Amino acid sequence: MKTVLFKGGRIIDPSQDWDFAGDILVDRGVIRDAGPSVSVASEVPVIELAGMWFVPGLVDMHVHLREPGEEYKETIASGTAAAAAGGFTAVACMPNSRPPNDSAAITRLVLEKAGMAGNARVYPVAAVTMGQKGERITEFGDLLEAGAVAFSDDGVPVANAAVMRRALEYSRNFDALIISHAEEPDLAAGGVMNEGSMSTLLGLKGIPAVAEEIAVFRDVCLAELTGGRLHIAHVSTRGAVEIIRQAKQRGVRVTAETAPHYFSLTEEVVEGYNTLAKMNPPLRTEEDRSAIIEGLQDGILDAVATDHAPHSSLEKECEFQIAANGITGLETALPLTLALVRGGHMSASDMIRSMSTRPSEILGIPGGTLRTGGVADITIIDPDSRFELTRERMHSLSCNTPFLGQTLTGQAVLTMVGGRPVYDPRGLLLS
Repeated sequence: MKTVLFKGGRIIDPSQDWDFAGDILVDRGVIRDAGPSVSVASEVPVIELAGMWFVPGLVDMHVHLREPGEEYKETIASGTAAAAAGGFTAVACMPNSRPPNDSAAITRLVLEKAGMAGNARVYPVAAVTMGQKGERITEFGDLLEAGAVAFSDDGVPVANAAVMRRALEYSRNFDALIISHAEEPDLAAGGVMNEGSMSTLLGLKGIPAVAEEIAVFRDVCLAELTGGRLHIAHVSTRGAVEIIRQAKQRGVRVTAETAPHYFSLTEEVVEGYNTLAKMNPPLRTEEDRSAIIEGLQDGILDAVATDHAPHSSLEKECEFQIAANGITGLETALPLTLALVRGGHMSASDMIRSMSTRPSEILGIPGGTLRTGGVADITIIDPDSRFELTRERMHSLSCNTPFLGQTLTGQAVLTMVGGRPVYDPRGLLLS
């Protein structure tokens, strides 16, 4: 892609406090100019963006791409194609592949596969412990040198507090980020949904909210003790939000994310033993959902991340107790979060901050900005476009989402990585 002027869109960039109608000039993969009106030579192609948003490329700091080992669920190529379709120019992939990403060789494999696919930037998150067994810490230095950007045993908690303490202490040698899957395993053992009236009605063993909250409190205390950088993944409860709020007030180096399903759905969706609504942490109560939205409003929850967890029908079309946990999210996150904007729960700028600027800052990766001279990782959004989420339109290999068949509002109409279009369903750059 050489030179093109995007004209008349709503330019939103929280990193520069921008929210105005204007133009942006992209030249050879770089943002060259931006403002209320940008002049160019007559031969430069112009793309009119009236009614659309022009934002920094969305960044998802929590996805599961399943490769290596479970390519029947998702591959790096299919997962990043889904990311591009969802408006994401970059994703951070969790280590719970088969085998787990606990070595430099697997980190390099992930990056090689991502480079071959070319759909989105991929940032590997490596395991905290070897084999994600919660016992021996991985070689952080080697993994960072190979391209890892953070460490997590996501999918399973680091149950041993002494091991988590050592990981946070060791991470300070590199100022590395530790991402916590906060769950007290003994309290959660055998649970398949939120513990409450709905689990009682359905006769299913529940996971109490305190299973998350105790683990969040433990890891916050360890971060305070060690001075390490801690990030809490997929926050789902009111109590967890409050623990993180208090920790931030004390100056603990903690950040946190939630996922769109936690502010869009409650445990009521599980009624009828709906395995598409089975996930971990589980969907919680309306009180929890409201607290998650409040946490996003006041910045206690820094980021919206999808926790994109693809599964085939083999793992979902079965009894609820044995069904796999997880929901695909890359192709629904944008419209679900836009619903908060339309509902007056957050501003458009705060939404882009939580889906682009803050994830980039937390992970320490490029992106999250439209600064002049920066790489043109860009998402153009039609906030009013309505579409039905069907299996046929999805790019992921899996479609395990309770939103399947629903009509959603708002979608990416152009995703560019380094000025190169990776998703252009309307042919904006071909017109």
